[in-house]
Amino acid sequence: MTTDLDDTRANAAEDPDPAPTATADTARTPRTSSRTGDRPVTRRRRPHTPLDPRRSVPLTLLTGLVLVYTLLPLVWLVINSTKDQEGLLNSFGLWFGEDFDLWSNLSRTLTYDDGVFVRWLLNTLLYVAAGAGGATILAVLGGYALATYDFPGRRAVFAVVIGAVAIPGTALAVPTFLMFSNMGLTNTPWAVIIPSLISPFGLYLMWVFANEAVPAELLEAARIDGSGELRTFVRIALPLLMPGTVTVLLFSMVATWNNYFLPLIMIKDPDWYPLTLGLNAWNAQAQTAGGEAVFDLIIMGSLLTIVPIVAIFLLLQRYWQSGLAAGSVKE
Repeated sequence: MTTDLDDTRANAAEDPDPAPTATADTARTPRTSSRTGDRPVTRRRRPHTPLDPRRSVPLTLLTGLVLVYTLLPLVWLVINSTKDQEGLLNSFGLWFGEDFDLWSNLSRTLTYDDGVFVRWLLNTLLYVAAGAGGATILAVLGGYALATYDFPGRRAVFAVVIGAVAIPGTALAVPTFLMFSNMGLTNTPWAVIIPSLISPFGLYLMWVFANEAVPAELLEAARIDGSGELRTFVRIALPLLMPGTVTVLLFSMVATWNNYFLPLIMIKDPDWYPLTLGLNAWNAQAQTAGGEAVFDLIIMGSLLTIVPIVAIFLLLQRYWQSGLAAGSVKE
């Protein structure tokens, strides 16, 4: 048997089979698998992911329309803030006028009517600092407590919060006015600040965020080490809740800054107007007998009104982005 095996190997070495060469016919022949027989092996497409999305022309066009719809009013506001009263009426709205009056309009806006615009700006800052800041603090404390502690009536509180989120603020305007009128708080800053402290959506948002961001094991470990509840909240839970806190703060600030209906029914003294009511009062001057039209100041004031909100969003953007990414990686 050994001799036959050696002869076979020698014959194979002397007359090897020619290697198959690739031809045009074989190159066009689909590859086949020994396991699947004559079934061609198809190449699978790589699945699309958020980092490698599928291109969609309709979606791109829709996004472009939304971008134009969002930026066009801002562009119009910036361009027309450089025009005087005559230029606003005699020039195209989306292009600059003959004279560049941006700095002149800024100076007139801040000094018009003994600088009442500055007073309105300070009032708005007061309402935002006290109302939105207080609403954020209460939402953080309440959301953390509802997510961490188990107590009787917790489900009832959850139902009340959800119901409060579903109720529009305009439906509570008249009852709130009657209550504050009986308390003698109308036409005062408290009539705007106190209702702004209540933020059902902020409370619900912090409740949901605290459930995911603050592990119960971490709090239990801190209690075992002898940390009190207040110290545990300040040193451990609060840094973890920072992205959600910034999100609630941004929503509360925008809602209070742009609040128009509540100050409209609560405040009659122009010295306590926020910017929303003040600019509306300037706009109403052109419709009154003998009133002065100050459309150029209204546009400039509107531009100054949105600058602080844009600046705050840019400054707090990194906290908000970290909040959006929280929980995206499973450990």
